[in-house]
Amino acid sequence: MAEYRSLLEELAQNITAEDLEQLKSACKEDIPSEESEAIATSHHWFAFLEKHSKLDRDNLSYIEHIFEISRRPDLLTMVVQYRTQVLKISEEDEVDTKLTRIPSAKKYKADIIRQPSEEEIIKLAPPPKKA
Repeated sequence: MAEYRSLLEELAQNITAEDLEQLKSACKEDIPSEESEAIATSHHWFAFLEKHSKLDRDNLSYIEHIFEISRRPDLLTMVVQYRTQVLKISEEDEVDTKLTRIPSAKKYKADIIRQPSEEEIIKLAPPPKKA
């Protein structure tokens, strides 16, 4: 738990007030506007996400997604390092999380992961020969 709190603190130190507005905007579907106005610091933002089950020490996929769409690779890198070093979740294991990050994607997961059969592979004719 100490590593998780340390991660949140490190993230908070790298989020400016302007960044916070961008992050809140990126997750506006999950934060009602009146509550969004009350979130004044990144610590408040993390607390809100934890309270609404969007964030906990074993599940960081929501903030990974928010950092991705907010174009904050520096913050995303911190989360990925925590995930791989502390939680011991590798990139291969992450495929499942990425595909199921959005609830509606769960039903497509099996189709995305499987390899196409021979019948499904499109065969291309060789290019015409130049005369």
